[in-house]
Amino acid sequence: MDTLQHVFKGTFVHSTPSCPMEVLKEHIIGIGKMGRIMFLEDAQEQTRLAQKWGFDESDVKELSKSEFFMPGMVDTHIHAPQYSFIGSAMDKPLLEWLEHTTFPTEETYADLEVAENVYRAVVRRTLKNGTTTACYFATIHTDASIVLADIANHYGQRAFIGKVCMDSNKTYPKYLESCEESIEETERFVDIMEKKKYDRVKPVITPRFAISCSERLLNELGLLADKHQLHIQSHISESTAEIDEVLRIFPTYDSYTEVYDKNKLLTNKTVMAHGCYLTDEELNIFRSKGAAISHCPNSNISLYSGHLDVQNVLKHQVKLGLGTDAAGGYSVSMLDAIRKAIETSKIIFMEKQKENRENKKMYIDYKRETVQNGIKPGPIKKMENGTDYQVLSNQEAFRLATLGGCQALNIDHITGNFEVNKEFDALLINMAAEDSAFELFSDIAIEDAVQRFLYLGDDRNIKEVYVAGRCVVPFTNNA
Repeated sequence: MDTLQHVFKGTFVHSTPSCPMEVLKEHIIGIGKMGRIMFLEDAQEQTRLAQKWGFDESDVKELSKSEFFMPGMVDTHIHAPQYSFIGSAMDKPLLEWLEHTTFPTEETYADLEVAENVYRAVVRRTLKNGTTTACYFATIHTDASIVLADIANHYGQRAFIGKVCMDSNKTYPKYLESCEESIEETERFVDIMEKKKYDRVKPVITPRFAISCSERLLNELGLLADKHQLHIQSHISESTAEIDEVLRIFPTYDSYTEVYDKNKLLTNKTVMAHGCYLTDEELNIFRSKGAAISHCPNSNISLYSGHLDVQNVLKHQVKLGLGTDAAGGYSVSMLDAIRKAIETSKIIFMEKQKENRENKKMYIDYKRETVQNGIKPGPIKKMENGTDYQVLSNQEAFRLATLGGCQALNIDHITGNFEVNKEFDALLINMAAEDSAFELFSDIAIEDAVQRFLYLGDDRNIKEVYVAGRCVVPFTNNA
């Protein structure tokens, strides 16, 4: 039997498949030395649990009234090399931004010293901001991608690392690799990663996006993912210009989704970033394949690409997580992703309200005109009533950033909430931290306090970060 390494008592906030935010007050949790949750019960059971599990009650770490545990946050889409220019070059749309800023910067990662400096910084920064799991794009450089994996493993972050593949586009030929080289280097990358036998850092097959990949490369990558049962990540339907270009390059395919699907790149281990313009038919394909979408609202707004209708995705029962998409998004904080997801939902709500008002006015004008002309008004098709649209709540956004991200990455059987036997990926939040980003002036309900943290908190409120029971933040002296 696993022995205990941590016992905490206090408030725990997490999500379940049936509840977007469950608040467990006065509970006690036990974490085994293997990093798994051994028990989570009412604190009144402490003495019985101490006898059963053999811990000293004096060793229980009790949280203060201003503290609570929540699951670690999951960034389902982030570009590690772009961290070097985050917060800049935000004045161009997607395809121009790639050509003028992103590709020239990523080319410098052939230099492993450049890669190590930036990758160490981004892993530390994301961990400090509560990202316990990150799904990273690296660059086309295999050895630099291994550097990122080594660093993530060193700091204890759960991570998926993608050596980027791109062999085809006349717009930026000098940043490409040949199809043969891309396949060979991806196989070498996967082989090295498997030999390293990391516990929680895994390879992910990563065609950059359909525009930058030949049909042969896409097909070979799909076969490679199937052979090794690997995760897959890419981009889809981020902007209208991107969709038009994909359909121009692949004229025999009916949709962007079909390009990936017919090349075996849509599986239950696939996460595709953005999806702003996916049709209902394409969403049905996603659901049937078990593939997921990473919602990256900051990037969608910053590169003025579009908005993802989260409620429509969820209505189609497609797995959904949140991503920062740094540096298309200007923040690596998943708290920012939560806020931007809620704001995007409100924008869509207002757009639907506007459409509804315009439709009502059109109907009134039509009715008035026909009556004045002595004609009985006939029926007119009405648009959806905007007030029927449900804005994404902070509780639902919280679930997307935690359990939802794990579902998107197909690791929700391993972590994502505080269910017994899952690995303890968690954040200890202190709402009364020194120099806190916000104040609590009086006792308020824990639900309201959590909401305040989600809207106003930052890394100053994240006191400790755990991955599989290991405290990885604060960093140790040798980290």
